[in-house]
Amino acid sequence: MARGDRRAQGLARVAVVVRAGAAPLWWAGVFAAGVGVLVPGLTGRRIGVLAGAALFIVAAALVAYRRRRRYTVLTRGAARAGKHDVLQDRAVTVRNWRRGHRWWLLLAFAAALGSSFAVPAAGGMLLAGTGVGLWLKAAWLGRRERAEEALLWVRVDWLDARGGRPAGKAVKAYRGTGIAAGDAAPGGARRRAAALV
Repeated sequence: MARGDRRAQGLARVAVVVRAGAAPLWWAGVFAAGVGVLVPGLTGRRIGVLAGAALFIVAAALVAYRRRRRYTVLTRGAARAGKHDVLQDRAVTVRNWRRGHRWWLLLAFAAALGSSFAVPAAGGMLLAGTGVGLWLKAAWLGRRERAEEALLWVRVDWLDARGGRPAGKAVKAYRGTGIAAGDAAPGGARRRAAALV
């Protein structure tokens, strides 16, 4: 634990926060794109799907690489978590993020569906690409965690009101634990039952 900060803190896994929105964005995007293909739209299905494919790739790349420098800086300055710090369960972290972002997810889904009347499937593929980008970023964090043999945690009270932004301005530093701590594997995925024993 960092010197001068001896108080116990609630800690959430950084990679879990990052990937919490991946599945809802992916499935909302897939569903919106599937429905969007049924609508001819102003541009026609072929142009819509091609535009959607381009948006998918761009969104995945932008989200995956966005703020990597900030994550790297915070990772390098990670202090050891104290024995009294409370490690938040993966399910709680995911639930907090999804509850905090539920209206944004609903609005994004509605916008993706609505855009199909102009450019079929493109909005849905953009959403799906955002979800893939979050998975890629979490996987990158997981590779760093494995390489350094330390899991990265962020103070819960430094996350925003919706339970997100693990590399936001409010975050001063990460904390680290051993690779076996908590109930999530490196990268934020569920830890397999065999790994928990």
